[in-house]
Amino acid sequence: MEQPLFATERDPRLRLIIPVIVAIAFLMEQLDSTIITTAIPAIAESLDTTPVRLNLAITTYILTLAVFIPVSGWFADRFGARRIFALALFIFTLGSVLCGMADSVGMLLAMRALQGLGGAMMTPVGRLILLRSFPRSGLITAMTYMTLPAIMGPVIGPLLGGVLTTYASWRWIFYVNVPFGCIGILAALRFVDDFRGETVQRFDFAGFLMVGSGAALLQFGLENIGRPTIPTLATTLVLVASVLLLLAFGRYARRVAAPAVDLTLFRFRSFWVGTLAGGLCRVGLNGVPFLLPLMLQVGFGMSPVTSGSLTFVGSFGALLMRPLLSRLLRRFGFKSVLTGSALVGSATVAGFALMQADTPHWMIGLYVFLFGIVRSAQFMTSNTLSYADLPGEKLSRATSLGGVLQQLSVSLGVSIAAMVLGLVSGQAHAPTPEQFHWVFVLTAVVPLISIPGFFFLRAEDGAQVSGHRRKAEAAADATP
Repeated sequence: MEQPLFATERDPRLRLIIPVIVAIAFLMEQLDSTIITTAIPAIAESLDTTPVRLNLAITTYILTLAVFIPVSGWFADRFGARRIFALALFIFTLGSVLCGMADSVGMLLAMRALQGLGGAMMTPVGRLILLRSFPRSGLITAMTYMTLPAIMGPVIGPLLGGVLTTYASWRWIFYVNVPFGCIGILAALRFVDDFRGETVQRFDFAGFLMVGSGAALLQFGLENIGRPTIPTLATTLVLVASVLLLLAFGRYARRVAAPAVDLTLFRFRSFWVGTLAGGLCRVGLNGVPFLLPLMLQVGFGMSPVTSGSLTFVGSFGALLMRPLLSRLLRRFGFKSVLTGSALVGSATVAGFALMQADTPHWMIGLYVFLFGIVRSAQFMTSNTLSYADLPGEKLSRATSLGGVLQQLSVSLGVSIAAMVLGLVSGQAHAPTPEQFHWVFVLTAVVPLISIPGFFFLRAEDGAQVSGHRRKAEAAADATP
């Protein structure tokens, strides 16, 4: 009897075990992008520096992610996905321990870069493990497990960081990763297959320098739009340099057999619609986790714990959507779900402008819960579509490129929201609720811009995953 190709077919237990292993790694990475924000004042006091300077602790982590995500697929193909995933977990966990032990700003920044290196390898390779462990028919389940941490991390992070900093110590926002990292390493070595590429090309070092530098400069420039650390002219020059480097790489990649980032992936309609059009929609939705806590605390005068508790409710909406997504895609297909969630998502973002300081907390919590449902529907659907029709040999490079674009959608969403807030509020130290309302209305336009991209989808795109077309064909065949 022929051995099943996918691990989850050989051992049904792995249908839960592998997604949980990857989800834990993803959640650790997503939490560390945001958990530090509420702890910055306490860290600054402990390390005898200013909160403004400690913005570098956030930027350093994100910049390292942007630089090394593009090459993670090559390392997985060359050395094996299980080995690289376990190594990434080890580096991330070690970086967490050393961040918690930091006794100077310099040490903290260096260890945040080490964490970023682990996170950059961890998330794309984890995504690759999921894609190669499940058959296409089980891809929706796999991708929803992968997407949930990306949705929940930004809302859990600030609340968890505030609680740990208030009731324990800021060092525990890093130490909390240690048990999860150790469990993840042992479980990955025990249950994950060691996938390798059939043919591994020579590493494109020149392309890596171009795309890595371009991505890093772009990320740094976007960060400075929302949290300026350099003059406006310098930020503009950084962004221009990043665009020129990425354009240069685009020309260079056409002449190289195996470039650091495979731009031929954009020839697959489902991939470019899921990553580019879906990414644009996510940019508009990703501003809310940044704007809402600010409006609740600065505009409405809530405490960090109360604000964090209300924004945390959105993660329950994401959990509710996970089991419903398969049915939605089977009934309506990718095109309708993506278009509908973009329309409803835009309206929901604008709806935050109706909130006032005297709005009952239960109403705010209910609305955040509904937003969590809509946001997760868009995220999970676009992520699933991105990899639905790719051949197996393209998956490792696709997860690297998809990881970069997903990271940029988060950063750009926050940066645009921060930029619009700055323009609306002017030089005001504390924006008013009315100014926050205008920002929500303006950022709600972004998801609408993504909708024309979804119209390029055809009935057969992602049908093997959603089952939508097969259902329609079966109904047509049954008609006399």
